Amino acid sequence: MWKGANLLVAFVVEVVALGIFGWWGWNTADATLARWLLVIGLPVVAAIVWGMFAAPTAARGASARWIVKVLVFGLAGAALWSLGHPLLAVGYVVVVAANLLIIHTQKLQPTKPS
Repeated sequence: MWKGANLLVAFVVEVVALGIFGWWGWNTADATLARWLLVIGLPVVAAIVWGMFAAPTAARGASARWIVKVLVFGLAGAALWSLGHPLLAVGYVVVVAANLLIIHTQKLQPTKPS
């Protein structure tokens, strides 16, 4: 149950990061077309990069995995901060850091499917 709960939290914060990128994109651009491009494009690019480097099935090394995780979650926190929600940004980053720490120290990483 402990492993499942922590992996669920990991999945939720990953999906929330995608939502934050879309939210930030909507509020950053002035033109409607640019807004929609950012709302769709930023989460898609983040998901592709995540899938290539940070997903459990990614063929990259551990260092690339950690760099991408720190970048994605850090940028999501920075985006929340820039949207005028500093407490939410700090709370999000604290939850992410605690979850990553638990998963790493307890060796709860999901296994690659065979």
